[in-house]
Amino acid sequence: MVSHKNEWCGLPVYDFPGPEDQAGTKLPDAGAVAWRVSVDTYDAEETWPEAFARFTAAVDPGAVRAIVVGAWEEAYENGPEKVIRALLDARGRLTSLRGLFLGDMESEECEISWITQGDVTPLLDGFPDLEEFGVRGGTGLAFSAAAHRRLRSLLVETGGMHAEAVRGVAACDLPALRSLELWLGTDQYGGDCAVGDVAPILDGSRLPALRHLALVNSDIEDAIAAAVASAPVVARLTSLDLSKGVLTDEGATALLGGQPLTHLDRLDLHHNYLTGPLRQRLRETLESAGVVLDLDPGHADEDEWDGRVWRYVAVGE
Repeated sequence: MVSHKNEWCGLPVYDFPGPEDQAGTKLPDAGAVAWRVSVDTYDAEETWPEAFARFTAAVDPGAVRAIVVGAWEEAYENGPEKVIRALLDARGRLTSLRGLFLGDMESEECEISWITQGDVTPLLDGFPDLEEFGVRGGTGLAFSAAAHRRLRSLLVETGGMHAEAVRGVAACDLPALRSLELWLGTDQYGGDCAVGDVAPILDGSRLPALRHLALVNSDIEDAIAAAVASAPVVARLTSLDLSKGVLTDEGATALLGGQPLTHLDRLDLHHNYLTGPLRQRLRETLESAGVVLDLDPGHADEDEWDGRVWRYVAVGE
């Protein structure tokens, strides 16, 4: 289950009020918060572009530093094309915008696997000064091989990320990117990527500034861990995240048998299916070297049915 963002671009998130509450609400300074602009997913009384028009009329758009796009009307059927167009139409006034998140919906509004997305590359092309960009929802999500000189953080949250979208991210030219987090998801919800799709990220030939890499929430987490064990990019990282997925002793053994990870400040493996002996080996190898290690299994429960063991990613539907 995913929750609304409480913080974005280093700023607390503030909900821009609806039309009935706006008149009686004292708004914060335009640059003091990340503004979440949302409408009702079901039976919306206004469209997202209409809510955004109220927002840009109520605050100084030139001082806005971060926008969190929440729900748009019927997001389980409609993509964000009108949302993206409204943002791009306002780009000449959003001169201070540095952070943008698209699709900040909780399950009550729209399950992550139901959120209809689209090609989000126009937002990167249209806002060349963005430093943080994020998107939630994998259905219809598309990334072209974009080039962006200033982006420092890219976050993609899905219950299933299609291979084509993964390859699109991997092909991007992002020389300033320091943090990359991809929720790859499960094939049950469209997550059909393979390790080869993230190879351009792992081989170290791209993303020269990368310091934090998260390839998470995947049902092929063991294969990812095995690839990471010998990936050249790891040498430049300070933080590695392989959490939220189906990581078993097989993947952990590959990590321990690969290149040293003792240079990392942090290794996040929470939500895992590791046995006690493997947890102990990881602690003895890494915690003794000063690595902050998260091995919390969380709610990584497994089921046995018809002679088969079923394991699950943290966020699917």
